[in-house]
Amino acid sequence: MGSHMKNVLLVSFGFLLLFTATGSLLNLQSSLNADEGMGLASNSVTFSSIILSSMFLTPTIIRYLGCKWTIFVAMGCNVAYTIGNFYPSWATLMPASVIIGLGESPLWSATSTYLTISGGLQAVQDNRKSQDIINQYFGTLYLLYQSSAVWGNLLSSLVFGQEPTSVNITDGDLLLCGVHSCGAPEVSLGNSTRPDDRLVYTLLGCYVGVGVLAMLLVAIFLDNIDKRTDPEEKSEAESFSSTFLATFRQLRDKRQVLLIPVTSYIGLELGFLNGDYTKDYVTCALGIHFVGYVMICFGVTSSLFSYVFGRLSRYSGRAALFILAAVTQLSCILVLLLWRPHPDQLPVFFVLTALWGMADAVWQTQTNALYGVLFHSHKEAAFANYRLWESVGYVIAFACSSFLCVDVKLYMLLAVLLLSVSLCCVVEYQEHRHPTPAVEDCKSVVSDEKTTVESNAL
Repeated sequence: MGSHMKNVLLVSFGFLLLFTATGSLLNLQSSLNADEGMGLASNSVTFSSIILSSMFLTPTIIRYLGCKWTIFVAMGCNVAYTIGNFYPSWATLMPASVIIGLGESPLWSATSTYLTISGGLQAVQDNRKSQDIINQYFGTLYLLYQSSAVWGNLLSSLVFGQEPTSVNITDGDLLLCGVHSCGAPEVSLGNSTRPDDRLVYTLLGCYVGVGVLAMLLVAIFLDNIDKRTDPEEKSEAESFSSTFLATFRQLRDKRQVLLIPVTSYIGLELGFLNGDYTKDYVTCALGIHFVGYVMICFGVTSSLFSYVFGRLSRYSGRAALFILAAVTQLSCILVLLLWRPHPDQLPVFFVLTALWGMADAVWQTQTNALYGVLFHSHKEAAFANYRLWESVGYVIAFACSSFLCVDVKLYMLLAVLLLSVSLCCVVEYQEHRHPTPAVEDCKSVVSDEKTTVESNAL
């Protein structure tokens, strides 16, 4: 196995461990810290901080720390957030939410930059197209990252599932499910109260452990390739103010502006799934104890198809996959608009979730890969924009969740979906007509890489 694939696997396993903890913990906030809406407020603060970090901090942090140590420090922010949940209060949870939010954009942007550099180097070695290698690398990353939803939900279910609760759902409750949920009082189903503190501390202790292990993997074993391959990007000649404003300057690229809708759509569709679908369809019709199983189904399908599409894109192209994802989620949205959820239709809940996960795998892998191909000369700023606009989608989804009817949110999702796939096709057509030049400095560093990768590991 080559050194580049080794690095990709290290980063991917680090994400698997890290988001087994923080991904599950973010989803549990509304249940664990429901008093005075503290959990929902915490999530809002987190994604608002991601927006601020994307606008002002990410390119500067990556430029001065490099990809490897940016990933390491940002993982530490996630661990700090987990620690802040041991004794949740407004004084502890809000600062912890700010910390993880500030670290999230640098984490993802540095990782995407790292994979783009690795893919460019490997493409030169193998005499292949860089976009094919980059697609494959992002497919591997999202295969393991998306599977964290399986392990995180499974771990929380094992810890909290020691007190099974019978659920009594009446026909009157079912009338308020799905698109009929519109400002109605939430139906209290299942055990929605905070579990025993002993169980919470056990779960959080496991989460801290896997987060620290992810940090150790990166610190000890990940090669520090970006300082060698892109030395000009760290040139002292570039002023701090220029780096600081790199995220905003990136918006002067018309292609970046055209990709804003699809990037925001990723946050919107995931926000709808995690918030509205789980609450207004799954919890309302089946009970809260089914949410974990449904999200495990999503994690399995999204992770597997991330790997499949990462390899398939070499033959099909990204545009065909974008259209496939759009048609799939369009069909799911239409079903959600027409369907009246009922406990007797249990397979439907999982089929819809699986199809949603398949489409999400396309959005995640192919959009990241497209950013890497189009903006390889400004990777940090481009991927900072990715996190910025994705977080805007999340914030809109969470902000609308409490006062818009489900059918309105579905129509809004449908409109953004159609706009997104249309503009993606425009960008792909432009790229087909006028391909972006390959990374220019790869060939100059490939010969040095084989002899210096070990010395740069630290």
